[in-house]
Amino acid sequence: QKVKIKYNSFSFMKPIIFLGSKYIGYKCLNYLLEHVIELDIKISAVFTSKSKLDGKKTVEELAKKANIPLFFEADDLLKIPAVDVLLSVQYHQILKKKHLKRAMQTAVNLHMAPLPEYRGCNQFSFAILDKAPTFGTTLHLMDNSVDGGPILFEKRFPVPSNCWVTDLYKMTVDASIDLFKENIENIIAQNYEIRTQANLIEERGTSFHLRKEIDAIKQIDMNWSAEKINRHIRATYFPPYEPPYTIVTGKKVYFKQSYNE
Repeated sequence: QKVKIKYNSFSFMKPIIFLGSKYIGYKCLNYLLEHVIELDIKISAVFTSKSKLDGKKTVEELAKKANIPLFFEADDLLKIPAVDVLLSVQYHQILKKKHLKRAMQTAVNLHMAPLPEYRGCNQFSFAILDKAPTFGTTLHLMDNSVDGGPILFEKRFPVPSNCWVTDLYKMTVDASIDLFKENIENIIAQNYEIRTQANLIEERGTSFHLRKEIDAIKQIDMNWSAEKINRHIRATYFPPYEPPYTIVTGKKVYFKQSYNE
């Protein structure tokens, strides 16, 4: 039976840095804090953003409550001691090679989409536009590319018919939390097999989307088919962000979600 070493100044716990934001980041950091003994880790620092768009508890609040050193800029990684593991969960800045070098053992990202099919941003919206039958979430090693590192663990699920982007987002958050909890111990122990994404592209396909692309797919052309209009609205209606719209006499007219009684 393995004997766990309690956290103290003589602990052999692995130092890690957590980088994350939004509700998913909060849930993953909270899980780490609740299991530092079982996982044999010490959270040396937390990096996050000040955004509170999802209106839920934040990584910043959790880090302050736990008295963990808190940072908001990726370059601050260069000013603190290196650690064994970097964990990124919806972190808002792109990590460069100089940042990843701060992880002496491994650097892992939780990307809330299946890879290599959906790299980059707004993957939920594009999956609906593509009529993707399945979606998912992925834990992968970070390298110099964006979302292109080898896959460690993944979870996939069917996309319901007539799915709205808000529903797909929630389903992915739930699946991502489960994926993180199920595999974080193996990640810290380096107990995994890697799959190179390049070897999966022929089978799965690939795409990469930039954050700014969402603006173009929100504009609805009323000459489109009813099915296409419906699909674009379902793919882009995501409060509190600007809703999908059409142009009437030079002005934006917004669509809103409604429910049949």
